[in-house]
Parts: sequence; C-alpha cells; structure tokens
Amino acid sequence: MQTASDLLVDCLEAEGVETVFGVPGEEIEDLLFSLRGSSIEFVPTRHEQGAAFMADVCGRLTGDAGVCLSTLGPGATNLITGVADAHLDKSPVVAITGQGNRERLHKESHQALDVVDVFEPIVEWNTQIGEPEIVPESVRKAFKLAEYEKPGATHLEFPEDVAGEEIDAAPIPTRDRVRRPDPDDESVERAATLLEAADRPIVLAGNGAVRTRAADSIRAIVDRLGIPVVATYMGKGAISDRDPASLMTLDSGADGEAARAVDRADCVVAIGYDIAEHDPEGWNPDLEKTIVHVDHEPAEVYRHYNPDVEIVADVGATVAAIDERVPSDACSLWCADLHDSLLEAATTGPDRDAPISVRNVLPLLREAMADEDVLVSDVGDHKMAIAQSFPTYEPNTCVISNGLASMGIAVPGALAADLATDANVVAATGDGGFLMNAAEIETATRLDCGFTIVVFDDDDYGLISQKQVDHRDEHFGTGLTNPDFVTFAESFGIEARRPETWDEVERAFAEAVPSDDLTLIDIRLEE
Repeated sequence: MQTASDLLVDCLEAEGVETVFGVPGEEIEDLLFSLRGSSIEFVPTRHEQGAAFMADVCGRLTGDAGVCLSTLGPGATNLITGVADAHLDKSPVVAITGQGNRERLHKESHQALDVVDVFEPIVEWNTQIGEPEIVPESVRKAFKLAEYEKPGATHLEFPEDVAGEEIDAAPIPTRDRVRRPDPDDESVERAATLLEAADRPIVLAGNGAVRTRAADSIRAIVDRLGIPVVATYMGKGAISDRDPASLMTLDSGADGEAARAVDRADCVVAIGYDIAEHDPEGWNPDLEKTIVHVDHEPAEVYRHYNPDVEIVADVGATVAAIDERVPSDACSLWCADLHDSLLEAATTGPDRDAPISVRNVLPLLREAMADEDVLVSDVGDHKMAIAQSFPTYEPNTCVISNGLASMGIAVPGALAADLATDANVVAATGDGGFLMNAAEIETATRLDCGFTIVVFDDDDYGLISQKQVDHRDEHFGTGLTNPDFVTFAESFGIEARRPETWDEVERAFAEAVPSDDLTLIDIRLEE
C-alpha cells in the first residue's frame, strides 16, 4: 500500500514533471522521500523565491508547468514573489507547500498560517489536499488550470498527516490540452474589413503572441501584407527584429520613435496583448484608434482599450484566418525607414572612447549571442535598455518579467533556462537584483550548469534614481555598496572577470557566452 505522498509523486510523474525546485522542510519530509524514489529530480535551492523563479522560467520556455516546493509558514511566504510573477506574466507554475497536522490548524500554532488564503489572490486556483482520496483530482486540476490558456500559477497545500496516510489509488490520466476553437467567420470578416480600410495599420504583438506559439502565423501575415509590427517587452521575438516590418518595442528608438509610429497608426491589431504589461492609455490616449483584439480571452474593460472587434479564439488560427481574407495589396510598410534606423542604432557597437554604459554594451553582447540563445533579464535600469535596444530574432529568447516586474529573477531564471533549452544562456542583471538571489550560483554549480552572468554594476538602484531625478532633480535612498563581484563569484568556484576597456568587454563576451562554463562578467558602469 502506498502513502498519499507516494501517490502525489505518481501524479506528478503522470503529468510529465522531470524537476521540482524547492527548499526542504520538516513538514514535507514524506514528500521528499517519495520524490527520492521517483524519476523526478528534486533540486534543493538556496531560497524559495529562487525555486519559484526557476519554475516560472521553466514554464515560460517549455509551456509545461514548472513545479516549486516549500514547507509551511515562512517557506510558503518566500515562494510568493515568484508565484505572483508567474501569475502576472502568464507562466504555468504549480506550487506545492507543506502544512502541519490538521489537528492543530484550528488554533494558533508554530509556523502555521492560512496559506491557502494567503495564496488566493495570486493564483488561478488553489486548495488544501485535506484527504488522501482527493490527491489525483487535485493534482490533475492544478496542472490543467496552470497550463490552460491563459496560463498562470496554481497552488496545492499538503498537510503532513495527510502525506503519511495510506491510500490505494492511481493518477488521473492526462489528456490533450483544451484548445480554443477556431475563430468565427463573421468576426474574422469584420477584422479583415477594418484592416483593409485602414491607412496606417500596425500589429501590436504582446506576451500572448509568443506564449501561444503564434509567431509563425504572425510572420506569415506580416511577410505577405507588409504590415509593421511593434512588440511589448514580453512580445519580443514574435517577429525577427531583422524583418523590415519590425519596429522593435513600443518604447524603442530615440525619444520613443516606435511609440510615435504607433501614434500615427489608425488601426491596431493587438495580438496576445496584455494590459498588465503596458497601459493602453500610452498608445491610445485620445480613444481614436480602431482596435482589433485577438486573444484567448475577452479584452479587459478599459476606457483606452475598447476594441471594435474582439476575436476570442486560438491566436495562431485567428491570425491565419485574417491573413486569408485581406488582399495582399491592402497594407503597406508605411514606416520602413524607421526600422532601418532602429536596428542600426541597436546593433552598432560603441566608439572606443564612449563611456561603458548598458546601452553601449548591448550591441557587443548581442553580437556574441546566436539568434537562438536566451537572455534572461532582471528588473532595473538595464531592463529598460534591453527591452528597447536588444534586438531579438526568435520567440522566447528574451525573457523579461514585465507583469509583476520583480527583481531577482535573472540568476535563478537563467539556471532554469539552461536546464530547459539547448541554447547558450545569459543572465543580465543589475547589482541590486543580482544580490537578491546570487546564492543560486551555488545551486547552478551543483547542477553543473553553464551560463553567463552579466552584472551591470553602479552601486545604485539606478532605475529608481533616474525616476527620482526626472521627478525632483535629485535622488535619495537608492545608493548601495557592493562586494568585489569577481572575488564573490570566484568563491563559488566559477570563472569571473571585470573588463575595463571595450576590447576587453568584447573579448569577455566572445569567450564566455559560447562556452559551457558558468561565468560572471562584472561590467562596471561609468557615469
């Protein structure tokens, strides 16, 4: 007879789970030993937040729910930032937390919190597994809802007394994921008519354009019609930034040239657009644009985003259906000159006497990376530069947190990306975000991961300083002091360097990025 914890692990195996990230705890002892006897690798991390970020990025890159595990109380609350990131960034994650014996939960008790209630606002669904008999249904539902479009996080609480109970049951077999239907003809015809009637149409590619694997359909319609495309930060790579139709992201260019192009557009085809990423008031302030909404869910009710047509259906199939209805001469690449200037600015290396800044460094980093290599960006001033000025050529190769926009994701996220892909991986982070989860370097060395950590080092929470200066002409409360990052990295037994000239920066990237070694490059920014 198996225990409930054995059954839960059997259910995880049935869902195809290969890795669980987490921090061990007393209340999950049974579950840990059940994992030991399974095909699933349990990866002990240095912090639960790191475990949740790893699950988040695994889910984002693979489309299969990443799994993170913690004990009760502080372990569960430490997961919250990464779980909330998955929630707002629409990444499939299943979080599992331990809990004490049920007989003590009705009263004040050591480390006991109502974790299910705490998680309620930041997950698609969560429950306590209060009886062994409900393990199969609970696990199946958690994965189904986490992976169902739009995806997100779900949570299971597993009390320790339930985990040890005996049960004779089996996992519920998985089935093909629920697929949205093809679009209805009437809506497609209305969308095609609006697109054909527009003088300056544009595609706004959001997170869902990449997440739903609709890039091929988007590239096909763009190639045939010659319609320009601008992306949100999480939509980067929906089309290649080498494509003449690409205007990179909404904020790209000097003084937001791409945003000015969107200002000129009279029809916006929003594909997989997520308001949590980018407020539509910024690109539709006067409520004058015709909007076609293509997504798996109806549009949020918002004064500045009130689509003329909403097509709630499979995204790729919808784009292909619109493509079939619009004559090839209906659109034009009405801002091709802007693409050339944007790409040139983003790929031209710095003058040798230029200061070492994030924007000046990025062309050299891009040159060292293959098209399919993955960059995981932390949050900070460097994220803005990466989002706006780092050309992206393939979907899911520039991972940016822009829903919750949480600092600390880069190092654990790059570890997950290294496990999930065969490509070379770069973690780009500021000194603030880096030290939030830098301990996961030890986890990476234990797993024999090989990726490159680029730390942009300015002794400051630079993005907040800049915003304060913009608002008040001064900044306060943002200054930092840092360890010697090279010595710090070397203490983990990994390669580290601090290039001080442009030739050294270029050489450091060229050697580190394609290698199989775990390397840290400390880029000391100049004023």
